[in-house]
Amino acid sequence: MKYVLFVILVVFFSCKDVSEKKQLDETNGVLEKEFTLEVYDFDGLQKFLSTTDDKTYVVNFWATWCAPCVKELPYFEKLNTLYSEDVKVILVSLDFPSKYETKLKPYIKNKNLQSKVVALNDVDSNSWIPKVDESWTGAIPATVIFNKNKREFYEKSFDYEELEIEVKQFLK
Repeated sequence: MKYVLFVILVVFFSCKDVSEKKQLDETNGVLEKEFTLEVYDFDGLQKFLSTTDDKTYVVNFWATWCAPCVKELPYFEKLNTLYSEDVKVILVSLDFPSKYETKLKPYIKNKNLQSKVVALNDVDSNSWIPKVDESWTGAIPATVIFNKNKREFYEKSFDYEELEIEVKQFLK
């Protein structure tokens, strides 16, 4: 009986080690770091929609369930990489809170998004949509480009060239 209990304990602890190894990053053997998704209501998000510094901000409202949004995300990532000195890209996810763990966070990780990604969890969209821009119908993708001197709102999809042209107008 002692031997059976001993074998069960060995198997149990061996299984635990195997499951922990599955969490190891295959490329370098270190544990993958779980990231924390920043979630804001609109009042908390407002700090990302105004500035007094010298950077130009590109704030894109998107969701993983929005095909045009997902299609244009690589363009924002490219902009973030090429203009990192002068431009700050912020991707505001409008995914449903129930999908943060199953859809949004895996998407961010799998696509290796380097831009700042935050989630907006504020059900009173009739209140906050016109605060972003009076002309916004609420459709996504939608983008605000601004700096301390100028602000433009776009309720449309971008290709990279269009996005870069618009941003360059703010960098003059």
